[in-house]
Amino acid sequence: MPVQYYIFLSVALFCIGIMGVLMRRNAIIIFMCIELMLNAVNLLLVAFSKMWVDAGRIDAAAAQLFVFFVMVVAAAEVAVGLAIIVMMYRNTHSVDINILSRLKN
Repeated sequence: MPVQYYIFLSVALFCIGIMGVLMRRNAIIIFMCIELMLNAVNLLLVAFSKMWVDAGRIDAAAAQLFVFFVMVVAAAEVAVGLAIIVMMYRNTHSVDINILSRLKN
């Protein structure tokens, strides 16, 4: 399968994630859209690593190791983000990000 298909799919997923972050007000939906953008980047990294491995420029293990580290960072981001959302819900009883402007006062 050509790498152009992976690039198109990754760009489409990333754009959907950006639109979700910009248009939604629910913290959980925004969080899911950020995760969608991270997964789009991971898909692109895997596609390019396969392309470079097939060309003989890098080792397969080195390319997949970088993707693994990105997934570890995404998992840590999930843990921290969900903790922030749970604390926000406990304080305001809502996950609407517009309510967070009250916390400034």
